[in-house]
Amino acid sequence: MRDAWTPITRDASVIRWKPAIRVALTLALPAGLLCSAASPVGALGLIWMAGAAAWAVVLYLRSQQSPWITIGAGARIGLVTGIFAAWLAFCVGGSALFVQRFALHRAAAMDSDWSTRVTASQEMAQEWTAGMGTSQASEAKAVRNQVLAWMMSPWGHAGIETFSLVFNSLFLLLFAASGGALGARMMARRRRTHL
Repeated sequence: MRDAWTPITRDASVIRWKPAIRVALTLALPAGLLCSAASPVGALGLIWMAGAAAWAVVLYLRSQQSPWITIGAGARIGLVTGIFAAWLAFCVGGSALFVQRFALHRAAAMDSDWSTRVTASQEMAQEWTAGMGTSQASEAKAVRNQVLAWMMSPWGHAGIETFSLVFNSLFLLLFAASGGALGARMMARRRRTHL
């Protein structure tokens, strides 16, 4: 069987996954740690995620000695980088919450902070429903009370924190795929300028 990168069959959309995964995993480790909820970097981690995915494409191309790949192939390499990083960020963020609550015995402080956030969101919802008619306002109040009871329960707190970690992971995947596509685009542009 002929190699995908021989001069005769050079298909820029074909990815050799073994070296691509090696590069993606290497760059996903620091990206996942920087993008986790336990990291002090915050939203700047998303920029690092896009940069790490673009860098993964560049390093992959150097190891393959191929002048370029398609934007779709770059996005796939970036997505793989993002999957590894998002998995790590999710695990680190969840572990940090677990350690804070149980090992560091910060459950009371965490619950107090959670109660403050829930109360603020309920006050905002109450302001939105203030202009409704009396029957609608009473229905809205009943719904608000049910939502408040669920959010203040341990299951509600854990569910919303887990949803937050999942939502952050989806953002990491989006930024990683975009970064991989951008890396492929930059390498294709560099190839055109060298021709």
